[in-house]
Amino acid sequence: MRAAGWTAMAMAALAAPQLLAAEAPSQTSLDRFADTLGYQLTMVDNGPECPAGIDACFLSIITLTLPETLPADLPAKGLSLYFSFVNRLPLVESDIFTHRLVNGDVQQLVLKPGAALRPGAKHEIRLWGVGSNFSKAFGMPNAYLVADGLRPRTIAATRAVIDPGTGLEILPFVAPMTDEAKLATKSDADKTRWLTAERTFDLQAGRLAPEAKGIVILPKPAKAVQGKGTAVDLGRGVALTLNGVERGAVAPALAALGAPETGALPLTIRVDPAAAPKVEGYILDAKASGIAITAHDAAGASHALRSLAQQAAFEKGKLTPLHVEDAPEYGFRGLHIDLGRNFHSRDEILKLVEAMATYKLNKLHLHLAEDEGWRIEIPALPELAEIGSKRCHDPEEKTCLLPQLGAGPDGTGSVNGYLSTADYVAIVQAAAARQIEVIPSIDMPGHSRAAIKAMELRHARLNAAGKTAEAAEYRLIDQADTTEYRSIQNYNDNTLNVCLPATYRFVDTVVDALAAMHREAGAPLKTFHLGADETAGAWVGSPACKAMIAENGGDAGKLTPRFIERVSESLAAKGLKAGGWSDGMGHTETAAMPQAVQTNIWGVLHTGAIREAHDQLNRGWNVVLSIPDLGYFDMPYAPHPDEGGYDWASRGVDPYQVFGFMPENLPANAATIRSIYAEGKPIEDKPVLQPGHRVAGLQAQLWSETIRTDAQVDYMLFPRLLALAERAWSPAPWTPAYQAGASYIWADPRVDAARLKAGWQDFAGRTAAQFPMLEKIGVAYRVAPPGARIANGRLEANSMFPGTTIEYRVEGGAWTRYAGPVAVGGAVDLRSRSADGKRASRTVRVEPAR
Repeated sequence: MRAAGWTAMAMAALAAPQLLAAEAPSQTSLDRFADTLGYQLTMVDNGPECPAGIDACFLSIITLTLPETLPADLPAKGLSLYFSFVNRLPLVESDIFTHRLVNGDVQQLVLKPGAALRPGAKHEIRLWGVGSNFSKAFGMPNAYLVADGLRPRTIAATRAVIDPGTGLEILPFVAPMTDEAKLATKSDADKTRWLTAERTFDLQAGRLAPEAKGIVILPKPAKAVQGKGTAVDLGRGVALTLNGVERGAVAPALAALGAPETGALPLTIRVDPAAAPKVEGYILDAKASGIAITAHDAAGASHALRSLAQQAAFEKGKLTPLHVEDAPEYGFRGLHIDLGRNFHSRDEILKLVEAMATYKLNKLHLHLAEDEGWRIEIPALPELAEIGSKRCHDPEEKTCLLPQLGAGPDGTGSVNGYLSTADYVAIVQAAAARQIEVIPSIDMPGHSRAAIKAMELRHARLNAAGKTAEAAEYRLIDQADTTEYRSIQNYNDNTLNVCLPATYRFVDTVVDALAAMHREAGAPLKTFHLGADETAGAWVGSPACKAMIAENGGDAGKLTPRFIERVSESLAAKGLKAGGWSDGMGHTETAAMPQAVQTNIWGVLHTGAIREAHDQLNRGWNVVLSIPDLGYFDMPYAPHPDEGGYDWASRGVDPYQVFGFMPENLPANAATIRSIYAEGKPIEDKPVLQPGHRVAGLQAQLWSETIRTDAQVDYMLFPRLLALAERAWSPAPWTPAYQAGASYIWADPRVDAARLKAGWQDFAGRTAAQFPMLEKIGVAYRVAPPGARIANGRLEANSMFPGTTIEYRVEGGAWTRYAGPVAVGGAVDLRSRSADGKRASRTVRVEPAR
């Protein structure tokens, strides 16, 4: 970090005070100082002996290296340095700086009175954080300097850059994490080990899959058979006939097929629920004489075309005769994208909609508002988008929100932004054309800081104009509330006041605006997701809540359930289904909720998932499994410091784990998924699942705290999303039948390991065959680094997916394609390449055995 005012103070120690006082502060000097200040963040220890009064701490150090020459005219007044740090910091040690938490993850450093900075000096700031830091991705970019009267300036050393080989963002100021003994675990109970190249080699050796040669359709069809005879030549083009379905309902799938519609090959699509009785089901017959599709509905017809397109692409347009009978295992197959923490573009979402349709996902859950940002235009409340969508350095937050999550001081960059009404309508239209339902989410009553701050600005604007009654219409806080709290994300002001009529007026206005956008798109709004999670214990000191607290026996904790119940009933009156996260929904009274409720289970498998899922299934609700062990794709792929993402719930969610998940018997997953401490532990089946209840489906989640670019979105989602699509569409035949109260252990023999392995090998082959399809869509999927070892002087390497190109170099030499075991002398770097050869995996290193 580089501090302008600090420099002036440093110069004060070296020059006559009268001379400095005569010099005017210089923006140019502040900029130059920000460009030359050295800044490094080093993760030191995840399990140190903690200072007194701090439990479960870790230690990081910021090292500032001052330039050898300090500008003479830097300002001394108001100089400070701001940076983001997501863990709580109960203690910051520095000889020259004092620390202040601003709010959330925004931190401030100011020179202590009398302290001075000297040219070329180094200063260490010791950060004692609560929790752990297992990944370089926890470093937040864009630390910046502030001085009175000058524009804030980002410290150049803290800017993120794009790696030209991988296309991914990297943080050069974060020091390499190499000390596994100190950095890989939190305690002796934690058995996690970094997934090095050698360990990856051993893990993959037992799962190696052959390249696909027959049917590559993904998700796996219920029945698919290749016949004999003349190939089906799609290169001739098709002659389309439609019965019972409009062309617009299948147009995107026809476009994906890529066959000209001016050809001679008959392609008949018929919707007939009697002939294809399962919802979204289809029957596909492809012969040289023509292609016939019989579907239950338009969705089934589209799915048939998508299957045909995948197989046709694999066979270069000339298909072996093919017969498919197919329908999904679950009706809800979802993808959740968090636009609130960091914004992601309309174009990225539209691309993901096409990818979803390709792999038969049918619910797009758009998380449109968070503490850190409001991402949807609501015409009646313009401040929401105009102010709530931008983060910059404005301590009073009159023009933007605080620059949380390393957003930087300028209010620029792709992490800022919102969807206009036209953008949202376009997304809904594109999704509907692909039989995908868009589920908008506005998290409340917690996670609402962006909305609160925007509505405070509205209140101030109208009050200043003398419109006091209008100003109060949408004010979301009780100004007299004296409650003190900190949310999990460290905010003290992020919760709507559920006792105010204005709060419910606000909810109605937002829901009505979203419903209007859906009507304009021709796809009526069906479900509104209100979040309802992680409410931080507000309102105890709110006069507006005094009566409501008394009505609930003096328990302020019951106010969130009452809010959820009231909003859910209001949605039901509008003909809408309420959705929410399981922790909030589970505290409501079932009798006070509408009959139709969607709940997303996000408890971790070994701690709360079964309790929440079975309880809410037994209530008769539509339960969607969104648990981190299955579908939190912001979690890292593997336990390794160079793999990005948060890891509070899982140190690694790889495609194999997602593929092997057993939705029909949640306790049985203890046989294949370890705890957060990498231990194989049983999972108690309480409460038991009552007969007649079944999950509605599965959903993948991508939360975006550490995901700032669209390329990172692609990397974190794919190919894991293909595994979830497979599991949501096709049954997992290795699953033992559910038995109430039955517990399972790690590697339990009741889970058919042989069928799981065979299923994975088939899936891995089909996934590798899909990579060109993903590239055609524009998806920059993760290229998994290879596994490797050096045994008896010979390099051996393997891949997660068959056919992956591996390259190696010895001691910094030229990259060479790996074709099999080869003699090497010395350490070796390795990487994998994408199917088109344009992108590389991260580089891994193996050393000769000593």
